Amino acid sequence: MKTTALRTQDIEQKWYLLDCSGKKLGRLSVKIANILRGKNKPEYTPNSDVGDFVVLINASKIEVSGQKSENKIYYRHSGYPGGIKKISFKDQLEKNPEKIIKDAVKGMLPKNKLNKKIINKLKVYNSEKHPHEAQNPEVII
Repeated sequence: MKTTALRTQDIEQKWYLLDCSGKKLGRLSVKIANILRGKNKPEYTPNSDVGDFVVLINASKIEVSGQKSENKIYYRHSGYPGGIKKISFKDQLEKNPEKIIKDAVKGMLPKNKLNKKIINKLKVYNSEKHPHEAQNPEVII
């Protein structure tokens, strides 16, 4: 029996549409990361990009459990001494909810050269409107 290793060119990539309203951040991120990597397909190959595109709508309606909305803090550093910046989950949700979901999904992807290719297939939008109607995305609940 032969083992076939598929390349990115050999795979048909689909488009999926997910609605974030009322969903938990962690559980939704796991589902998205698996679709982006292609783990939901029988042709999954860890060393090639065989995943599908994911369009997320209503990013501002994402939820977290417990007291994370007040206690969770996102840090970034400018590289200079004393250059640490921090923002709480609640403030980040008002300012840029797309970044919350992208950061959560990016943390669940492999830390290698495929990471940037894979994360670029994630399209996150704050409202219900998105410019990907022509791709006929399949709705996932």
